Formats: sequence, C-alpha cells, structure tokens
Amino acid sequence: MAKRDYYDVLGIARGASAEEIKKAYRGKAKELHPDRNKDNPDAEAQFKDVNEAYEVLKDADKKAAYDRFGHAAFEGGMGGGGGPRGQSYGGGDFASAFSDVFEDLFGDFMGGRGGGRSRAQRGSDLRYNLRVTLEEAFRGAQKTINVPTSVGCTACGGSGAEGGAEPATCPTCSGMGKVRASQGFFTVERTCPTCAGAGQIVKNPCRSCQGAGRVEKERTLSVNIPAGVETGTRIRLAGEGEAGLRGGPTGDLYIFIEVKEHALFQRDGVTLYCRVPVSITAAALGGEVEVPTIDGGRSRVKIPVGAQTGKQMRLRGKGMPALRGGGAGDMLIELAVETPVNLTPRQKELLREFERLSEDNNPEGSSFFSKVRGFWDGMKG
Repeated sequence: MAKRDYYDVLGIARGASAEEIKKAYRGKAKELHPDRNKDNPDAEAQFKDVNEAYEVLKDADKKAAYDRFGHAAFEGGMGGGGGPRGQSYGGGDFASAFSDVFEDLFGDFMGGRGGGRSRAQRGSDLRYNLRVTLEEAFRGAQKTINVPTSVGCTACGGSGAEGGAEPATCPTCSGMGKVRASQGFFTVERTCPTCAGAGQIVKNPCRSCQGAGRVEKERTLSVNIPAGVETGTRIRLAGEGEAGLRGGPTGDLYIFIEVKEHALFQRDGVTLYCRVPVSITAAALGGEVEVPTIDGGRSRVKIPVGAQTGKQMRLRGKGMPALRGGGAGDMLIELAVETPVNLTPRQKELLREFERLSEDNNPEGSSFFSKVRGFWDGMKG
C-alpha cells in the first residue's frame, strides 16, 4: 500500500511554515490520540503516521529532501540518518510539541496549562468548634472567640521579601513553576526544585516571616450566633481564615455549633420536650402543675383526671425559634406518674385499703390480666 503524502497526513499545504506544521501536528495528534479513540481500531496507526510526518517536516533538511525526492529520500540510505520510523523520537522540538499535546489532553486532570502556580497562594480555611447553651441557641448570642491562625506579615506587607521588595523570577524554571525533562518518547514534567512551584524566589527573605509573607498569631473575633441554631449548624466568616502565602487571598473561618444538653429540656428541631413528675393523687384526681419554659417564664398546665405516665400536653409557640424565620415550635409536657417511697405504716394501711376498694378502677390492668388468662388457657388446650 502506497504511503500517504506527509502534507496530506497533517492536512497542510506544501508551502506551510514551521509554525503551521507544528500547529497542524498538535491538532492531529490531539484528535487521533489512542486514549481519545478507544473505539477506533485505526487510531493508533493514524497517530503513528502523524508522528512520522511531523518528524520529517519539522526538520528543515529532511523537509527539503522530502520535497525533492518524496518518500524515496528516506529509503535505501538517502538523506542520511535513516528513516523516520527508525528515529528514537527524542528530538527537542518533537518532545516539546508532544508535551503540548499531552497537556491539551490531560491538562484538566493535572491542574491545567499555563505558567505554573502563582507565587500567591490562598490561605487555608479554618474550623472552630463552639459550644453554646440551649438558652443562647433560643435567644441568639454574641460570642468572643480566640482563634490561632496565620496573619499577613506587616514587616514585608505579605510579600515575603525584606523591606517589601518584589520576589524575583525563578531562574531554574523561568517563572513556570515546573521543569521538563525528556525521557525517550515522553516529556516528564516536575515541580521546580528551586522555587517549589511558586515560579518566583525571594532573594532576601523577610526576617519576621522567613519569606512566607505571614506569621502565626492568635486573633480575637466576635461571632454573632443567630437564634435557632442547633448542633451541626455552620457559620461562615469570609476572609477570617488563614492568611494567604506571599500576599495571596485569605481563607475563610467556619464556626461549627454544638448545643449543650439541658437539665430540663430535650430538643428535636424546633420542638422542646419537658418531662414533669406528678403524684399518684394528682394523676388520679386531676389538678394543675407549674412548668418552666425556655424563655424563663412559667406556664400552668392542667392534669386530666386519671392521667397516665406518658400523657402529653402541648404548649403552642413555646419551643425553639426556626433558624431562618417561620415562627417558633411547640413545647410538649410529658407526665411521669411517680410512685411514693419510704411509706409510713399508716400510709401502707391506707394503700392496702385503697387497693381492696379499687378492683374496678384499673381498666388497663384488668384488660391485661384478662388477656394473660386467655393466653394460658390457650396453651393448656
């Protein structure tokens, strides 16, 4: 099968310039790369043809020989140096062009193309865990916190250089932040060892920050805690995190709220629960009980006659406020009928007499034991 014309392979005219040849090669190599054409069995062969064509046309001497003799220039020893397929593909121009193609293909995964990392780096975000009481979560609060962090160095203005001088371009990587080394067919790219990827170096580091552009310091901040926060609520303070490296932007501070357990109330979202003990007499005869509310007030709740443990009464609007508006939740009073202890002989006598007279006053107990007797009878059968 006759070999295709190298100019046709790259899709260019015979009078194309070196820059046009390189541009055409990059486009074709990117288009036909096997990693992008896994479903095309011919992609690898076409990709090799593109490399072969570029290996000849990028070289002025080989190009001149090809323009005069065609493919015959590299057959039977003509032109010197052997044919393109015998090349090691280690030439500087080819490696550079292929590196550009590699970056086009995988740049998104490797951090993108361009002149390396900027010398200015954004500061890290910080986290601060803050515990508040349930009362503070109900009303809202203003809290003062001390945060150990990094702040911009005032001596050098954050530049990292003594006297605030501008850093110099790194001589090793020429400001790219990375260096390239050819290894056969591929070009390997590494972080510049001189500037650690910053692209610039500080010749005279600031004595206060040792060239970092920031120093460690504890900051005192005032934090506004809105009403309705609960455990897990996150408050973001923009620009209050760690200072950027060498004048970079400051990170953010995130306040994570933890609401302490309360001695009287349990919380579920905007609903509050309060367990209130009542005597057997109050539960049997009915009555009233005074209960606290989270706002510091008091409410009187009626106990219905014959109340049982677990009976709940609702106080509307006496719960927690919603974090982003929408009113307040309710408070649920749960009764716990309390059994008396340390009875006197007289109290015991009265209770035994009460028990003899109360055979028909315990509907739940009577129903239960009736079911038990039925269960046992069924087992005997």
